[in-house]
Amino acid sequence: MDGRNDSTITHFILLGLTDHLELQVPLFFLFLGIYIIILLGNLGMIVLIWTHLQLHTPMYFFLSNLSLIDLCYSTVFAPRLLVSFLVQSKTISYSTCLSQIFFSAVLLTTEGFLLAAMAYDRYVAICRPLLYTTVMTKRACRQLVVGSYMGGLLNSLTHTCGLLGLPFCGPNLINHYCCDIPPLLQLACADTHRNETLLIAFSVVIALFTLFIIAVSYMLILSAILRIQSDDGRKKTFHTCASHLTAVTIFYGSVTFSYIQPSSSYTMEQEKISTVFYTLVVPMLNPLIYSLRNKEVRNSFGKCIMTFP
Repeated sequence: MDGRNDSTITHFILLGLTDHLELQVPLFFLFLGIYIIILLGNLGMIVLIWTHLQLHTPMYFFLSNLSLIDLCYSTVFAPRLLVSFLVQSKTISYSTCLSQIFFSAVLLTTEGFLLAAMAYDRYVAICRPLLYTTVMTKRACRQLVVGSYMGGLLNSLTHTCGLLGLPFCGPNLINHYCCDIPPLLQLACADTHRNETLLIAFSVVIALFTLFIIAVSYMLILSAILRIQSDDGRKKTFHTCASHLTAVTIFYGSVTFSYIQPSSSYTMEQEKISTVFYTLVVPMLNPLIYSLRNKEVRNSFGKCIMTFP
């Protein structure tokens, strides 16, 4: 093999989530249920926010975009995962594999930036309430959202273009249920040190940048909460941030496990579990977290139920 892309493999074979045949059908129904919850939860959140005027605020504008990202992100992975439980052939073309990586990187990175924007929104609302309507204008919110998508696009293009330059001579077996950067790098018949360095560097920089914004925002929020004299006032103020803090913890915990480490330091079984978590479990939990812990969302949902005869 000369290692050139024009003479290399044109498709990969995904080994799937597990090779235990007796688990295929139960796992199909489990993940089908999760995907249905994702679709209903995130679509419901988007419709609820855009059809109720009391939810037309910056926080819910960000939340509707977060739901859209979770919906698209899970759809990148879930349908192929479900099919893999029912068919023996688990091949995926080279172009489809790279497309899956491209869209997943765009959406994953954008979600990180959006969570940071939501933390900043909470900071302004709690620490600078008199300036909130001046700072968090519709234009500013749109700019933050567009900036989040642009950051995701830049990060994704960097890694996808890096993969395009790698030769894949075989084997073409990916010990995963989806195409992801770490397992794909293991199949390249060339030095992937630069790609791994870029992956870790970009992941660390983006994670540190977004986590810095989140950490500083919440340190200032905590300081403001501690200055509130009333216990009820402190609890009520903190409650407005609890949903976002929960989502941040779950999201960054699962993503960090997969990406901010060298490919040689983890097993593929650990990688599969963490990937399931941030591609399917997190998108399922986010609408539940924000709906169950948010009084305004619950009230709007209750009004929707009351309108049905």
